[in-house]
Amino acid sequence: MDCIERIILASSSIETAYSRKNGPSTSEWTPLLGRPKNTSVNLESLFVIPQRWVMAIMGFLAVANAYTMRVCLNIAITQMVRRHAATAAYEVGSCPGDVDEVEADSSEISGFNWDEETQGIILSAFYYGYIVTHLPGGMLAERFGGKYSLGFGVLSTAVFTLLTPWAVNVGGATGLIIVRVLEGLGEGTTFPALNAMLARWAPVSERGRMGSLVFGGAQIGNIAGTYFSGLVIKETGEWQSVFYLFGSIGILWFILWALLCFNDPESHPYISDKEKKYLEEALGRHHNSQPSAIPWKAIFMSVPLWALVCAQIGHDYGYFTMVTDLPKYMTGVLKFDIHRTGTLAALPYAVMWISSIIFGWLCDKIVKRKWMTVTNSRKTFTTIASVGPGICMILASYSGCNTEAVVILFTASMGLMGAFYPGMKVNALDLTSNYAGTIMAIVNGIGAITGIIAPYLVGLLTPDSTLTQWRLVFWITLAVFIVTNLVFVAWASGDEQWWNSSAQDPKKQEVEAATNQTVQVQQCEVKL
Repeated sequence: MDCIERIILASSSIETAYSRKNGPSTSEWTPLLGRPKNTSVNLESLFVIPQRWVMAIMGFLAVANAYTMRVCLNIAITQMVRRHAATAAYEVGSCPGDVDEVEADSSEISGFNWDEETQGIILSAFYYGYIVTHLPGGMLAERFGGKYSLGFGVLSTAVFTLLTPWAVNVGGATGLIIVRVLEGLGEGTTFPALNAMLARWAPVSERGRMGSLVFGGAQIGNIAGTYFSGLVIKETGEWQSVFYLFGSIGILWFILWALLCFNDPESHPYISDKEKKYLEEALGRHHNSQPSAIPWKAIFMSVPLWALVCAQIGHDYGYFTMVTDLPKYMTGVLKFDIHRTGTLAALPYAVMWISSIIFGWLCDKIVKRKWMTVTNSRKTFTTIASVGPGICMILASYSGCNTEAVVILFTASMGLMGAFYPGMKVNALDLTSNYAGTIMAIVNGIGAITGIIAPYLVGLLTPDSTLTQWRLVFWITLAVFIVTNLVFVAWASGDEQWWNSSAQDPKKQEVEAATNQTVQVQQCEVKL
């Protein structure tokens, strides 16, 4: 092929590549990753906060909203069922604390006649749906972007939360179980989609802080869901009000999310050129906008992935033990009244949220200054979040009826769990950016099974809710922490895995080919 023919063909291919990347007409666009030359309104000037942090803040609110809608039933169900007069009998192995005073006579208060077994099924129904949509949610987020995979997931949860009072009135316990399963199906996409979004927006040097902020929304959701559910029910006198409140907030969040957030910097209409260039340099070499078929065999043969799964199992087992059963320990063993239990049970979540941000900042600083490798930093912070909480739980169980010491130790336990976020929680982003949603779906989906196992096992081991029985629960939790952490320390990695870069973006290949032809044309022009 002579130089003249090469010039003609090259000009055609370059125009095609430019138009597919940036729009139908190359004359209106700057080269390759540029933006429109003629823009009447400079929208980027309206935003002071960088767009990657706007996404992180909205992701934080997404997790917080998801958790408020998840946990509000834990408070509401105490008012939904029929209550009987309570007794204040002192039991051997528990404490003679400030037991709830009897608020009613021996007659029953109106409500649903659900026994403890039925209530347990209702409370666990959410996780049956939650587990199912993790993997599909991650795959959809990778293929089409996390914006609407996450957005519609939270929106559907909000809609079913609003419908909860109607479902209960129409179908009773069965109706409530069905709607909770449907809520779980919607929320199952949350973490995989967020991981896919972070893979496109979070540079390695900011990953600990952004991940801690986003995933730390879980603690704010736990605090808000618990505290405001009790407050709203007390003020309105109706359990239905909490579902209307949190469902409406979820719909409002979706509207803001749809307007403010986008799948990646390339599709963002008013991101600044400076930030876009920064993200392209930090992430462009590792991210393909549309990865090819998922390398399932390579993923499931990945040793660092299964080490991460083990760490997630350990974290979730300890976390769900505390989240689900700490109020039971306070009321059943320490004999706190319900008001004191609600206040003190929210304190550990607040401390965990603050500590997760501090640990995230510290981890980023350590990595940025190269005091540790990414791999060693992930292992170190995961170890802090595993061994520390387990030891605090054991010490709390041996503190007997010293309520101040018990509360301090449980709060310290949850605070140390905050190190999980810059540790193993963001490790999936280290392993892969192209398949971050799928990896998070696998890891978080398997870990979420402990949300069914842990509360059930605690119920079996503590039929009388004594100190001795609860000590066994905490010893088992410590054992799970240690074993899963040893696996993570032995085989975890903070390096990008080889199968992440196996996918090739057809558009990227076409642009690279056009660039090569440009070089050839320039060489021809020199000859001519």
